[in-house]
Amino acid sequence: MKVHGVFLLITVAALLTFPGSSPAAEPGTPLVVGMELAYPPFEMTDQAGKPSGVSVEIATELAKSLGRPLVIQNTAFDGLIPALKTGKVDLVISSMTATVERAKSIDFSDPYLTTGLCLLLKKDSSAKSIADLDKAGVKIAVKKGTTGHIYASRRLKKAQILVLDKESAAVLEVSQGKADAFIYDQMSTYQNWQRNKVTTKAMLEPFQRESWAVGIRKGNDTLRSSVNTFIKEYRAKGGFEQLGDRYLKEMKDEFKRLGYSFFL
Repeated sequence: MKVHGVFLLITVAALLTFPGSSPAAEPGTPLVVGMELAYPPFEMTDQAGKPSGVSVEIATELAKSLGRPLVIQNTAFDGLIPALKTGKVDLVISSMTATVERAKSIDFSDPYLTTGLCLLLKKDSSAKSIADLDKAGVKIAVKKGTTGHIYASRRLKKAQILVLDKESAAVLEVSQGKADAFIYDQMSTYQNWQRNKVTTKAMLEPFQRESWAVGIRKGNDTLRSSVNTFIKEYRAKGGFEQLGDRYLKEMKDEFKRLGYSFFL
């Protein structure tokens, strides 16, 4: 079940301040990180209802490097940027693609993961590319607020776009044959295909390359610099590689077998 709210008890004053908007946040000031805990294995909750996953581990190590306690704010994906801009969170670490459009309102760190948009297709689809789906009578599912949603809204002129709040709902539309395709990221498309092999198939070669990065409030250059330093050092010591082995080993091995470069 989706759990909302702050997972660690902190004061209202701490939530409403803007840590890091000054030259440097005081050590001990909570680092409030926004993410939607509904995207395993990156952002999710464990059996005890506590935040877990790749992004949670990245946030934990980042907070440790800054000498600040971590607070995770569970927020719907389309509410993450507003929460960042209004100071409810200090950072967004939620499998967020760094786009030109988003960069108009927030800053991004250096990329920490490379992926791309792919297609989950209904089993009997004859489509060979995204262009094959831009036809009258074709229904394409997207998750609200994602780059798949943005791509479909701007680039697909003839197909019907079905905007849904949840990934699971979009997958269900395709698996039941009610939608022709679901536009989503490479790793999720692979996972959803594996769970629904009887009713779907996957086009795993990305038709649009993307990078994930940490979202940072505009003008917070000190924090941005610290995050970039952390990403560089964490990669150098094998942190991202270890997360890939811990959470995504089966997929990592399969991508290698299929000839796709791994993303983390």
